[in-house]
Amino acid sequence: MHRFYTEVMGFTLVKVNAAPTPGEHGGWAKHFFYATGLNDGKASGDNGMIAFWEIHDTEIGDQFPVDINASAGLPWWVNHIAWDAPTMEDLERHLANWLARGITVTDIDHDFCRSIYTRDPSGNVVEFCHTLRDFTAEERGTAEARLHSEKPAFDRESAKVTIHRPRTPAAASS
Repeated sequence: MHRFYTEVMGFTLVKVNAAPTPGEHGGWAKHFFYATGLNDGKASGDNGMIAFWEIHDTEIGDQFPVDINASAGLPWWVNHIAWDAPTMEDLERHLANWLARGITVTDIDHDFCRSIYTRDPSGNVVEFCHTLRDFTAEERGTAEARLHSEKPAFDRESAKVTIHRPRTPAAASS
């Protein structure tokens, strides 16, 4: 996980806490914090962070699901974790990095944004997204109604999906 989130995602490990877990059974845990962006060229939590736990506790055990979709009984593509790619160059840099590391990438042009997706070592889908345009007045005006509609009208155009496969024989993650 550490190598994936630092080397593949480009995040920076900024803090690790270690502490006993609650209870009388003598367990302990490490809590890892990764800065997901840079502020003035320095890694900080100002642009968001993601955190993970490493748990050593006999009461909790060491075998528990961490894939958010599998844990909920959902297909792998349903829930995902997304980060902003502020420029198209930033998105293209992430895409090139993933491909260079042997990772297959799903690239979706949603019209208002372009997103690239892959899966982390636990099976969670991760995304970098670049916003291509402002939302229209119609989109903003109908969003609430579509959210609450039991059967909303389908979008007129479907997203354009491209699958990028790495050129190198490195081990692909998804």
